Amino acid sequence: MSSSTAHTGTPGTVNGGISFWYADDGLPPAREPLTGDTTADVCVVGGGYTGLWTAYYLKKAAPFLRITVLEQKFCGYGASGRNGGWLYNGIAGRDRYAQLHGREAAVRLQQAMNATVDEVIRVAAEESIEADIHHGGVLEVAHTPAQLARLKAFHEREVSYGEKDRTLHGARETAERVRVTGAVGSTWTPHGARLHPVKLVKGLARAVEALGVTIHESTPVTEIKPKHALTPYGTVRAPYVLRCTEGFTASLKGQRRTWLPMNSSMIATEPLTPAQWESIGWEGRETLGDMAHAYMYAQRTADDRIALGGRGIPYRYGSKTDNDGRTQAATIEALHTVLTRFFPQLAGVRITHAWSGVLGVPRDWCATVTLDRATGLGWAGGYVGSGVATANLAARTLRDLVQQDSGQAGPTDLTTLPWVDHKVRKWEPEPFRWLGVHAMYATYNTADHRERTTHTPETSPLAHWANKLTGRH
Repeated sequence: MSSSTAHTGTPGTVNGGISFWYADDGLPPAREPLTGDTTADVCVVGGGYTGLWTAYYLKKAAPFLRITVLEQKFCGYGASGRNGGWLYNGIAGRDRYAQLHGREAAVRLQQAMNATVDEVIRVAAEESIEADIHHGGVLEVAHTPAQLARLKAFHEREVSYGEKDRTLHGARETAERVRVTGAVGSTWTPHGARLHPVKLVKGLARAVEALGVTIHESTPVTEIKPKHALTPYGTVRAPYVLRCTEGFTASLKGQRRTWLPMNSSMIATEPLTPAQWESIGWEGRETLGDMAHAYMYAQRTADDRIALGGRGIPYRYGSKTDNDGRTQAATIEALHTVLTRFFPQLAGVRITHAWSGVLGVPRDWCATVTLDRATGLGWAGGYVGSGVATANLAARTLRDLVQQDSGQAGPTDLTTLPWVDHKVRKWEPEPFRWLGVHAMYATYNTADHRERTTHTPETSPLAHWANKLTGRH
C-alpha cells in the first residue's frame, strides 16, 4: 500500500491498497490458479458478485453441475470489493426498457429489483455471511431548487413504477433523518440496505466453494470463444461459458468497446465521535445520495465512519483500468469538498483511506443479461454503478436461462424480463470515447456549479445536452 496527503491537515491517507474494505477486513487467502486444460459443465469468467452469485444459484438448483469460476486476481478484486456498499433497488436502463417493451414490462423489472434487496439479505443470513447489513433504506437529498425539482420528478416516477412505500420529505423531515447542511428535501425508499462489500464477497466465495464449485484465482482469461475460456495456464472447455467481468470486460480479446470501464472513487473518514454523530443524526444508517448530475453516494459504516464516493477522473484512455485502486490527489480533495459541503462540522476530520475502481457502462446505459443459445456464451453486467443488488438478479436470471436452454426447466418470470437479450451497440473508437466521457462529466460538473450558484429551479440546459449526447437518458 502507498500513502499520500489527501488534503491540508490530513497526512497519511492510505491511497489505494484496493479499498478501505480490504484494509478493514483483510485480503482473502489465495486460491490456486488453473494448472492445465480441464472441462466443466459451466465455466464462469469473473469472481465478483455476478460470477459468484451465478455459480451459487446454478449449483443450488442443479448440484450435479461441474462449475468452474476463473478469476484474474482474487474474488472481489474489482468493483465487488471497492463499491459504496449500497444494496438497493436501482437498475440501469429501466426507462429505456419501458419505451422498448412497454410500461408493464419495466414495472415487472422494478418489482424484481425491489425483491432482490430482500433476497440478498435472506441468503446472507442463510449462509451465515456477516456483512454488516443494516436495512435502513435509501435517502436521496436535494440541495438546490433545480435538484429539488428533479427529486420530486424522480419520486413521482418511482411511485409510478409501483413503489407505493416511498416517501417524500421537506427540509425539516429530512433533517430529522440526516442533518445535511442546505438540504431542501429528500425522498426515501425502504428498498435498500448498507453493507460491507468485502465481507459479502468473501462470504459468498466461501459459500460457493462449500457447495462444491471450483474457483481458480490468479488466472486471467484472455479470450472467450464458444465452449472455451482461454488462459495462460490452460483452457477450460464447457458447453456454457458465462462472462461476468463488468468493468474489466475491455481486457478480453474482441471486447475493447463492449462496456466502458467508468472510474468511481471513494474516501473513508476516521471513526466519528458520539458528539459528531449527535450533530449529524443519521441514526437510521440509510445509504445517502443526492440529486446532483455528478452525484455522490455515502454510507455510515458499522464502525461509525463515513464512506463517500463520486466520480473523479471518470475514464482512462484506451479503456485502461487502475492499479490497485490508487486515486489522484485532486479527486480526494474533491470528495473531501463534497463531505464538508454536506457536513461542514467535519472539516477537520481525518480522511484515512481513498481508493478507486471501475464499473461497466454500456453505450446506452442499460444493464443486460444474455445467453446465446447457438453458442452457449452468456453474459451479464453493464450495471452503471448499481451492481451490488443487480448482480444478484442477473445471476438468478442466468441460472434460469442456462436451465431453460439445457432442458432442465422452462421459461420463468426472470427469463421474460425486458433486459434479457437486449442488444447494445459498441462504444466509439478512441479518441472519441475518451473525449466524449470527459466532456460529459466536465459538462455535468459545470451544470451542478451553475445550479448551486444561480439557484434556478430549472435543470441546467448543459445537463440536458450531455444526457442527449451520451444516451444516458
